[in-house]
Amino acid sequence: MRRTAQLLRSLLSILLITAGEGIQFLWLAVSSRAELSAEVLFLRKQLAFYREHQVPPRKLTDAARFSLVLWSQLFNWRAALMIVQPETLIGWHRKGFKLFWRWKSRLGRPRIPENLRQLIVRLVRENPTWGEERIAAELSVKLGILVSPRTVRAYWPQDRDPRGGRRTASQHWRTFVRNHAKAIVAADFLVAITAGFRVRYVFVVMEVGSRRILQCNVTAHPTAAWTLQQFREAIPGDHTYRFLIHDRDSIFSAEVDDELGAFGLKVLRTPIQAPKANPYCERLMGTIRRECLDYVIPLSEKHLRTIMRGVGYPLQSGTTPCELGARYSGFRLPPAAAPKHPLA
Repeated sequence: MRRTAQLLRSLLSILLITAGEGIQFLWLAVSSRAELSAEVLFLRKQLAFYREHQVPPRKLTDAARFSLVLWSQLFNWRAALMIVQPETLIGWHRKGFKLFWRWKSRLGRPRIPENLRQLIVRLVRENPTWGEERIAAELSVKLGILVSPRTVRAYWPQDRDPRGGRRTASQHWRTFVRNHAKAIVAADFLVAITAGFRVRYVFVVMEVGSRRILQCNVTAHPTAAWTLQQFREAIPGDHTYRFLIHDRDSIFSAEVDDELGAFGLKVLRTPIQAPKANPYCERLMGTIRRECLDYVIPLSEKHLRTIMRGVGYPLQSGTTPCELGARYSGFRLPPAAAPKHPLA
């Protein structure tokens, strides 16, 4: 409200000043040419005096800028301009044209009727798995209302997407994983360093629904054939799984995905550099690092394989990090001290 009042006050000032200068211009138009030339020379002498004494001019108001731009259209203003640079005056002219064009095109496309907007919001809330194209198609086929998907997106309720955007997919990735957790298998690789500074790769396959580790093995040279053999050992022939999640590593080649499809699994490749798309397996990898490999250094590949084969049960039975690390390092942990002030 305050901003609108200031805008109206500025427009009124511009109109009044422009009207006053217009009357003055008409008065000068009927004056003699000699009188006008003498007045112009008199004003230029005063302006030269101010410039010699380096008197800084006051900041121009919007009305003054509009006035200079308006009167500059009637003569060669470049020779008479002194208080600002020519580029500044041209910038004022462009800014005024932008404001004029914005005012002229302020209406735009008319809004759709209120009842249709309410119908779009109702369809979105009652059908959370529908996207904008589905809603536009339903309105066109069943009700004969021709509305483009972009128009539906313009009236999409913001609260339907917790991230504040407009969701157009059928459902969130998190919702898909939660609904199909028992039928999803996730796989990933973990890098481990032995005591001899040898790089070894740990391959883990887990069942998302129960967090059960189906397969865990170690190799120095992971290949597509070796990875496929691990999947054969992890997934039984009478399995009930439907989906397999893995990243876009080159080890998971097209041949591996084709063989997994023959197992009855649909391969879901996560987006590039998106570990959150496979959160359960990534969390398992982090647990293995923090609760096992941070407490014991594998001496060799065989030692690392022994450690990994014993990781499955402890991680799922709630073993603490120190207990798991001490189990494979050979140290005996001291008994926990009793609290000094036990709670009643």
